[in-house]
Amino acid sequence: MSAPVTATASPAHDGTDAEARPVLDREPHLFGLPASAWPRLLAPLCIGALALGFWEFLVRWNEVPSYVLPGPLLIGQTLVEDWATLSGSLWITLRITFMALAAAVFFGVTLAVLFTQSKWLEMALLPYAVILQVTPIVAIAPLIIIWAGDIDLSLLICAWIVAFFPILSNTILGLNSADHNLVDYFKLHGATRWQTLRYLKLPAALPYFLAGLKISGGLALIGAVVAEFVAGTGGSASGLAYRILESGYQLKIPRVFAALIMISLTGVAIFLATSWISHLLLRRWHESALKREN
Repeated sequence: MSAPVTATASPAHDGTDAEARPVLDREPHLFGLPASAWPRLLAPLCIGALALGFWEFLVRWNEVPSYVLPGPLLIGQTLVEDWATLSGSLWITLRITFMALAAAVFFGVTLAVLFTQSKWLEMALLPYAVILQVTPIVAIAPLIIIWAGDIDLSLLICAWIVAFFPILSNTILGLNSADHNLVDYFKLHGATRWQTLRYLKLPAALPYFLAGLKISGGLALIGAVVAEFVAGTGGSASGLAYRILESGYQLKIPRVFAALIMISLTGVAIFLATSWISHLLLRRWHESALKREN
């Protein structure tokens, strides 16, 4: 006579997300990258290669002069030949960009914290931040150059004005998006405003701040380039914008395109870097970065 089979009851699920866990990454890797990442990487590269090939074909087929529209091969050749000059100018533009971005992060986060702690301060100063954002930087850059008295300082101010507002507005939104029930819970247990800010509001605002950082990284580069265009400073300590102006006056159009490509690739690199930082900071706890089973 066989022994009775007893069914082991599985523990009941409480119906909450308490048992939800991030799914470990067990997918196969190819050359150090997950297999799912390769289509996202190869698709834009293939489209870009096809577009460049079609561009080169049209230029050669129609025999377009290089001072009107150079082909990708000539642009690449110019980029290699003029690398010493263009790389030095790129470093100057990058220096202004990262200094402006650092200043935007410092002042944006500081003012956002002050605004959320004092509504009177927010009502008094936030409209002026909005005015700075909506005023075209090209219109006020000449005045900034005159008032600052120093080219590097004026370029930094112009780039900072462009990059400042997204960090400020996103951080304010994040600080105000903390769960009000948790805020009341902190108050109930006697937490100070500093403790509530440090342990609740700042972590809640981190995803919003990182989203603003992604935007401000590219805007800082745009602001630096636009300010260089307006300033028109020459000499060895010149950024990529001046190299574009100089090459345009001399009808060295391949160098113009080479400098534009360097600016575009730099902007893409800044966005990827800020996205990577965002992923590292959010991957273990925020819903936007967690991988879950479907």
